[in-house]
Parts: sequence; structure tokens; C-alpha cells
Amino acid sequence: MPTLHFTKGHGTGNDFVLYADPDGTIDLTADQVAAICDRHFGVGADGVLRAVRSENLPEGAAALAEDDAAEWFMDYRNADGSVAEMCGNGIRVFAKYLIENELAQLEPGGTLPIGTRNGVRDVQRNATGFQADLGRWSLEGGEPLVRAKELSVARPGLGINVGNPHIVVALASDDELDGADLTYIPVIEPEPADGANVEFVVAADPLVHDGVGRIRMRVHERGSGETLSCGTGAVAAALATRYWAGQGAPNQWRVDVTGGTVAVRMFPTEDGEHVSLSGPAELVFEGDLTV
Repeated sequence: MPTLHFTKGHGTGNDFVLYADPDGTIDLTADQVAAICDRHFGVGADGVLRAVRSENLPEGAAALAEDDAAEWFMDYRNADGSVAEMCGNGIRVFAKYLIENELAQLEPGGTLPIGTRNGVRDVQRNATGFQADLGRWSLEGGEPLVRAKELSVARPGLGINVGNPHIVVALASDDELDGADLTYIPVIEPEPADGANVEFVVAADPLVHDGVGRIRMRVHERGSGETLSCGTGAVAAALATRYWAGQGAPNQWRVDVTGGTVAVRMFPTEDGEHVSLSGPAELVFEGDLTV
């Protein structure tokens, strides 16, 4: 049976198994991914990140057409083996993996373009680790109702898309946030066709301190369950809170997740408003696995 050399990494506790497959010849099945991510019988992770040269993956053609410098494509699978469009914490860990394994270089002040199923995303180094420009975002609209175990009534949510779908729900207190049982999948009505990540958010008091908005969040990720952190979820939560806060709300946010803290920034570009995510990325161990 073949042996897979892997690295385990995480961004604020959102953890991944990474492996290099430059030629695109080691495409794990959904069952294999789920077995690797199993926390009792496998390595244990929220997802698997495969590093493939864009030229060797069908989805990579679009990335190279967008930016011919996007040599590497981040092929991301959720813990259940399903394919995901994008991962905000994962792309920082992915960049760290490429650099540490001398597959790519990122000089101070430079940019590393990485192909994803949601287009090319640019990564830079910063004081906390890495910053990823997640591109444009969109307000999905509507007020879907979200039911979660141990929350007494259904709550309205706000749909935000940052390359993958999110429903953000505001809660009244830390007690409500801590009391929600996210071992159960939240029920969304109406149910999105492709599912969605669900973020439950509590605003700090005061909401804004020294020009920076502050929120606390927990998340149930589509295909992975509750995770210690979700990068695109933190971005969606900050965008939703800014929307609810109205005119004058800041464009910089601190988001406290179970696994740590990330920073979100909204900024104008020629093609519309972009949003970036900053935070740490750690590689914790390597190993060999029979698949």
C-alpha cells in the first residue's frame, strides 16, 4: 500500500493535514480524506490541504489564466471528504507549508499568489504571521432562520459569501454563545442548496475600541462540524456585524475565536471592496501514513 508523507498544521486551532503532490497524481478519495481526519482512528484534522502545481490540475487552469504566477493550487477537502471552495485559515497554513518546504519563496514585502477554487488569493507576511487577501465579498440577503440545540428559539441570520457560503447569527450574550451545543448541525430554514457555515457572534462592550471593532465567535463548519476557528467565518462575522452596526462602523476588526484571535480588514480596490484575514500559521509535526 502507498505511503503518504504529511505535515500537520493549524491556524488558531483550525487544523489540517497537508501533503505535496506537485504532479497531481495522489488524489485521495473522500473516504480516504475522512479516515485521515478522524480524530480517533486517523491523524485528526478539520480538513486536508493538497499542494498541486496549478498546471497539473484541471481547476488550476483558471488560476493560471487569472495570474500566471499562481504556480501552486490549494486543493482543500473538508473533514468528511467533500470539496470546499476556500479556507481562510488553511491558506495561511498552506503558504507556511510551501515556504518551509522550499516549494515557494515569500520575501518581506512580497506577495505569494495561490490558486483556489474561488480564484487566486494573495498572501503576505505580517507581524502576526500571514495576511491573505480574500478578494471581493457579497451580501446574500434574506433572513434565514437558524435553529441550534440549547438556543431557546430560532434566530434570524445574515447570508454572507466570501468565496464560500456563510450564515451569521447575532446572539445577545456570552452565556448564549457558550451554551449553544454545536455538536449538532444547526438547522437553516430555508436550507441553502449547497449548505453553509454557520457563525454565532456576540459583540464586545464597547463594540469599538481604539477604532477597531471587537466580536467573539463560534462556528459550525459545513462538512467539518464545530471547529476552534474558521478564517472565512471570522471574515463573514465581521462583515455582518459591520452591516448591522450601520454607518460609521469600522473597517478593522478583531475576532476572538475558540482557538485564538484573528484580524479582519476591509479595504477599497479598483474592482470593489476586498477583505483580508490576518493571523498565525503553525506547522506542528510530520509523519508517514499508509493510505
